[in-house]
Order: sequence, then structure tokens, then C-alpha cells
Amino acid sequence: MAETLEDLLDAIRACQTCAAHLPLGPRPVLHVSRTARLLIASQAPGTRVHETGQSFNDASGDRLRGWMGIDRATFYDSSRIALVPMGLCYPGRLPKGGDCPPRPECAPQWRARIMAQMPDIRLTLVVGSYAQLHILGKGRVSDRSLDFRRYLPRYFPLPHPSWRTGAWERRTPRFGADVLPALRACVRAILAGDDLPDIPPLSPAFNQP
Repeated sequence: MAETLEDLLDAIRACQTCAAHLPLGPRPVLHVSRTARLLIASQAPGTRVHETGQSFNDASGDRLRGWMGIDRATFYDSSRIALVPMGLCYPGRLPKGGDCPPRPECAPQWRARIMAQMPDIRLTLVVGSYAQLHILGKGRVSDRSLDFRRYLPRYFPLPHPSWRTGAWERRTPRFGADVLPALRACVRAILAGDDLPDIPPLSPAFNQP
């Protein structure tokens, strides 16, 4: 018998594979449905997401929603937008600060099975270095974000929307002038059930990153 989404989610919630390595214990956080058309592939939950069980329920989520040009209600409408990190549980903190990478066991164990349950995905926002490494291979996050046209129509790479990215945004006007308008146009089209729009070529004003 083919696996159902409900069966898969039950298996994910019962997972103990990484339990010995998780300082707050297992609490997988993802938002999926069989009708979602837009997938946000991110890194791993932080402490606030672990506490609330809601992905991007923090300042980084506010920044990401601003980039996408959508409100919270739309962002958390799992009938249209799926949220699936590379690591489904909070991985803990690094000794020198910052969160640990997603647990390496998680994506190989669950990601293909999750994707098999979402046949209508038309665009994936690949957010942050760990998601990009898993999905796109090695490469610089900033370069990929500025060269997003190369990855359409299947993927749209983005930096992680943490507070650290704010300084990069300020010194990289091309992100706001070229990348974000295209991102918002793509998000609007996908959520409306349309094909991706034609994205104008890069303006000569931004022929240097």
C-alpha cells in the first residue's frame, strides 16, 4: 500500500533517530499539504520555532515574508505554501554562538518521502547555505541569490533571512532592486495558480554584483 501523507507525518513525529544529539529533544516542525504549489526549503528550526511549533515564527520569518511580499496568513496557508527545513528539529547551539547545522541524518531519511507527497510544487525557495548545499550543491549563497535567473523555473535561491543578512542587503543594492521584485512576482504568480512570469534580463546598471 502506498504511503499516505498522514502516515508519513505520524512517522516523522515519532522519529527518534537524532534524539541523543538534540538538546531540547525531538520536535519535528514542518508544514505540508498535497496541494501546496510553493515550497520553502530552509535550514533547521531555532528555539522559538521549537517552542511554538511554527516555522519562521521569529524575526527571520518577518524578514523572509517582507522579501516575498506576503503576510503571515498567506505564509502559513499550507494548502498553498509548504515549509520544510533540511533538519526538522532544533539542532542546538555552537560553542562560539549561532545554531548548529541541521542534523545530517534528517534530510536523507525524510526529504524524498516528503517531496513525494507534494506533487503540485512548482517553485522552491532555497533559503540559506545548508538548504542550497543539499539541493544545489556547493556554491556561494550570495552569488546564487544574485544569479537567481540561472535556477528558474524550478528554484529561487535566497540567503538566510537572519539579522546578519541586513548588512549584506545594505551594501548590495542589486538584491533589493533586482532580486526582490522578481521574487515577489514569482510568488504572486505561483500562489495565484499561474505559470511563472517572464523575468526581465538583468539591467546593465547591475552588470557587476
